[in-house]
Amino acid sequence: MTGALTRLSHRTSWGDERGSISLFVAVAAASLILIVGLVVDGGGKLRALNHAEASAQEAARTGAQAVNAGMAISGGGIQLDRNAASAAAYKYLSQAGVSGTVGWADDRTITVSVTEHYSPVFLPGSWSVTGHGQAKLIVQGG
Repeated sequence: MTGALTRLSHRTSWGDERGSISLFVAVAAASLILIVGLVVDGGGKLRALNHAEASAQEAARTGAQAVNAGMAISGGGIQLDRNAASAAAYKYLSQAGVSGTVGWADDRTITVSVTEHYSPVFLPGSWSVTGHGQAKLIVQGG
């Protein structure tokens, strides 16, 4: 009877596979943490990019509403007041809590660029994203 138990226990011993489950669990856990980190930090970076894009678009729209009233009233046409438009765009950026630059593509088109930084939760480093906005003054019938 003892010989049969010895043979049975010898047959069911783990032999060379001892600890292989622990290695699998460690690799699977590390992979899962990496995937969760990519999802969380990737989503955070996309939110930062979306905020930068929205802020730039809204600042450009706000600036494009700054019409030179004196010229329009006197019949000289409707044109953007560059100084007022830039001031309005920068004021919007300041109120939104972001920093950016305001430029001009032509006499009727204002462009805004906003840069934001995102600090990842799981992954190392700091990421920066840039949003761009553009608005053009369109005059009906002119």
